[in-house]
Amino acid sequence: MTDPQTGLPADNIGGTLAPASRARYTSPTNIGAYIWSAITARKLHVIGEREQVRRISRALDSLARLERHPDSGMFYNWYDPATLQLLRTWPENGSTVFPFVSSVDNAWLAAALMIVHNGVPQLRHKSDPLLDAMDFGFYYDSQARGPDVPAGLMRGGFWVEPPPGCSTKGNYEHRGADVYYTCHTYGAFNSETRMISYVAIALGQVPPAHYFAPWRTFPDTCDWSWQEMRPVGEWREYLGVPVFEGAYRYRGLQFVPTWGGDMFEALMPDMFVPEEQWGPDSWARNHPVYVRGQIEHGMNDAKYGHWGFSPASDPQGGYREYGVDAMGLDTNGYTSDEERTSVDYGFAGCEGRPAQPLPTAYGDGVVTPHAVFLAMRYAPADAQAELTRLRNQFDSYGPGGFYDSVAVRSGTVAKRYLALDQGMIMAALGNLYGGDILRKEFTRGGAERFLHPVMRIEEFSVPAEQ
Repeated sequence: MTDPQTGLPADNIGGTLAPASRARYTSPTNIGAYIWSAITARKLHVIGEREQVRRISRALDSLARLERHPDSGMFYNWYDPATLQLLRTWPENGSTVFPFVSSVDNAWLAAALMIVHNGVPQLRHKSDPLLDAMDFGFYYDSQARGPDVPAGLMRGGFWVEPPPGCSTKGNYEHRGADVYYTCHTYGAFNSETRMISYVAIALGQVPPAHYFAPWRTFPDTCDWSWQEMRPVGEWREYLGVPVFEGAYRYRGLQFVPTWGGDMFEALMPDMFVPEEQWGPDSWARNHPVYVRGQIEHGMNDAKYGHWGFSPASDPQGGYREYGVDAMGLDTNGYTSDEERTSVDYGFAGCEGRPAQPLPTAYGDGVVTPHAVFLAMRYAPADAQAELTRLRNQFDSYGPGGFYDSVAVRSGTVAKRYLALDQGMIMAALGNLYGGDILRKEFTRGGAERFLHPVMRIEEFSVPAEQ
C-alpha cells in the first residue's frame, strides 16, 4: 500500500494489490496505522529490526516534509502520498478540498509517534520533533460544558480558511492567526474520539479532569430526548466534574453506548490504552458486554449468522458506517444492513418521542473482519469462530488477508483493503501475540502518570456481573 519513494501508505488499495489501484490520498491516521503496524510486524517476526527501522524512518522523513498548520504543529487531513502535496482538489472527482486539521486524525498519528519514542529509540531524533510540535490545546474548549464545570471538550478540528457551512472563528491558544473551528465538540465519551483526550492528557496539554467532561450517555431528562433511548443511571462527581453515569439496555444487557453502535468506536482506543486494567469498574465491565451485544444482534436479533459491525467499505461501492443502531446514542445511528433497518425506542415520559415498532426482519447485513479482530480480547472463541465462518462461507480472503467487508445474505464482498482497517487488525494481532506491545509502548511515560490515575476512580452504571 505504500509509495516506494515516500514510504507513505495510500488510504486504500484494490483487492488484487495492484500498485495502480492505490488511492492517491492519505491521512495522518493512515500514516500512524502504518507506523504501528511496522512495530507489530517486527515484534511478531514478520520483518526484521533493520526493515522496521528503514520503513519507519522513511515514513518519518516524509512526515517532516508535509505541510502543517504552523501554530499548532498539526497535520492536515489529506495529502498525496506520492508527491507529499497537501490536497486541495479531490483526485477522484476534482472537487475542492478545504484543508482541515482533524483532532482525532492527529491523535492517532501522535499515538504512533509516542510508540516510536518508546519502542524504537534509535528514531527518536526523527519522531520527537514532530510530536513535540503538536499542541492539542488548540482543540480544547475549556468552556464547552459551561463556566461552572472545571473541564471542557475537544473540537472536531479546524480549517485555516473559512469553509462552506458552519464554523466558529477563534484560537484557544491565542497563538498565530485565528482558525475556523468545527461547530461541534466531541461530547460522547465511548467513541474513537476519546483517543484525543488520552493523547492530550498523556502529553500534559489538557487537565486530567477533562477525562470526565464528555458524556457517558446524555442525561435522562426530556431536554435530551433526541437520543436513542432513555438511559438508566445516576449522577456522580469526579475531580469536581459532574458526570451522569448513564447506560443503555439491549436484549438483557446494560452498557455505556457508543455514538453509532459500532465496534471501532468502542475498542480502537483499547488497542493502545489498557482500559480494562486501568478502569476496573468502568471499561472492564463495559467492553465484554458491548462485544456480547454485537454478537447478540448478529446471531439472534437480526439472525445474520454473522457479527462484527463497524464503518467499512460498502460491498455495493463506496464507504459506509455500520453498527448496531440500538447500541448507539444517535437516534438515526449506524445500521447493520444495506437496507438501513433502524430502531426507535422513543423516550419514555416525554412528549413527541413515542416508541416505534421494532423491526420484524433485517436485510443484507454487512460485517467487517476488523470488528471481529478488535473483539478478540473479550470474546476470543466467538471471534475465532466468526473469522472461520467468514473465510469458509465467502470469497472473503485475498492476497492481503481478509477483504474489507461482506454482505452476508447476498454474499457480496468489498474486495478492497483500507489502511485504517488493516492497521486495526495489525494492532489487535500485535497485542494478542506480542504481549500487548502497542499498549506497553504507548503508556510508558505521560499516560501512566496522568491518565491512569483518573481512569481508575470511575464507576460506570454497568453491573459487575451480567
